[in-house]
This record gives sequence, structure tokens and C-alpha cells, in this order.
Amino acid sequence: MKAITFNLLAWVMLPIMDGFAKYLSSDLPVLQITWARYFFTVAFTLPIMFFFFRKNLVWTDKPKLQLIRGLILLTANVCFFYSISIISLAKALTLAFIAPLIVTAFSPIFLGEKVGFRRWAAVIIGFIGSMVVIRPGFVEINLASLAALGTGVMYGFYLIITRKLSSSDNPLLTLLLTGVVGAIIISFVMPFVWIEPTLSQWSMMAAIGIFACVGHLFIILSLKYADASKLAPFSYFEIVTNIIIGYYFFSDFPDKWTFLGLFIIILSGIYISRRENIVKRLK
Repeated sequence: MKAITFNLLAWVMLPIMDGFAKYLSSDLPVLQITWARYFFTVAFTLPIMFFFFRKNLVWTDKPKLQLIRGLILLTANVCFFYSISIISLAKALTLAFIAPLIVTAFSPIFLGEKVGFRRWAAVIIGFIGSMVVIRPGFVEINLASLAALGTGVMYGFYLIITRKLSSSDNPLLTLLLTGVVGAIIISFVMPFVWIEPTLSQWSMMAAIGIFACVGHLFIILSLKYADASKLAPFSYFEIVTNIIIGYYFFSDFPDKWTFLGLFIIILSGIYISRRENIVKRLK
């Protein structure tokens, strides 16, 4: 029960971060908002790690893989923050939900895992679900929708690398290094795009980092009590918080096609998760 509670709390915290990012995107550059997400996350995470988890901060054996992971997540964050600056939170998140399908599709290549016909079928059905949301040929495809899909693709590869690192590096160290890599890289761009924030905007930028920090710590705590594969279906709870925030603060409510595509993607994702659990038990 602890694992589920912590996991659900994480999927309440992270959409709040997205809501602040969407609100700020009307006045501040997406790259500056992304910088805030990384800078303040590291600023709040580092003291927590130092005082409570110092023993876990053993240097990585795979620094190159950690660097690549950080770069991929940074790209995913830029794509997602850009997409929600244009389209609704719910639509962007729905398209980003293709990440588990990407993991399944590429795990034979990068992880050496076998993927059977049923899981391949679920991947194809999930991709069809994303096409239902975009409706190419019926609705003009915009860059924001493609960026949201790109978020899912990047996050899928991020999860694959996370799996590879899980056998060697402590997850807390991985969380910290990912934040540091992103913060350093995005900081080099800031002099070219920076707009001086107001006091209110500074507080919201800091809130983005706080909610990102707390959300990811809840995920780590949930993984102490249950396997990631068992908790995977609960990640779809994020769409509930997402829809509530989008409707209440931005007057955005998903249309029937977004709901249909979301339903298809979630079903395929849950099926893949269940199949992975079955395969693990049979080994």
C-alpha cells in the first residue's frame, strides 16, 4: 500500500509542475523555464541527498551513460514544455504516453530482451492510439504535437538507459546526476534567451523545481516497496491530475478523439506491463 500511495502522490506532484510551466510559457522562453526546472530541482535535491542519503552517493561506473541519460531527459523536457505552451496539457501528456511502447519496441536492441507477438501487437495498437489523437489528414499536424510525441520517444530511451544503469548505479545518484547534467548544459544557453522574471515568476520557477524534486523523490520511495513493473500502470493516474489542472486553470478539456486515443494508449501500455510481469514470473 505504501508503494501505491507514494507513486500516486508523485503523479499528483509532477502535473502541478507542468501547470506552472504552461502558465509561465506565455511570458518566458521555454528554455528559461526548463532551466528553472533543473536549477531549482538540483538546489532542493542536493541538500536532501547530502543530509539523508550521503552513503548512497557513490560515484558512477558509467559516467558516459549517465551523461547521455541527462542529455536525453533534457531534450524531452524542452520538447514537453514547448508542446504544452501551444497545446493542452492533456493532449501533450497523452502523446508522451507512447514512452512505454518505445521501451518495448527497442528493448530487444538495447537490452537484449525478447518481445513476443502479443507485446508487438500492443505497441502497434498504442501507436494507432497516438495517431487517433493527432488525426493526420483530418487535422493539421502542428509542431507542438510532434514535440509531444518526441517527448515520449526521448523518455522511452531515457527509461531504457535507466534500466541499464539500475544494475550498477544507485537510483538516488542517478537522479542527482541527471539534474546536474541538465542544469549545467541548459545554463550555457541562458545568456542568449534570458528575460528578467518578476518576483511572482521567480516564485513559480522555484515551485517548478520543488514539485519536480518532491515528485521524483516520491517515485524513488515507491520503488523501495514494489517493483517498477508493478507500479507502471499507476503512472497513467497522472492524466487525471493533468486534466483537472488543464480544465480548472486553462479552460482546456480533452476532446473525444483525445480521450479515445488516450484509452487505446493506456490499454496497450497496461497490457505490455502485465505481459512483462508474466514473462518475469516464467523465467
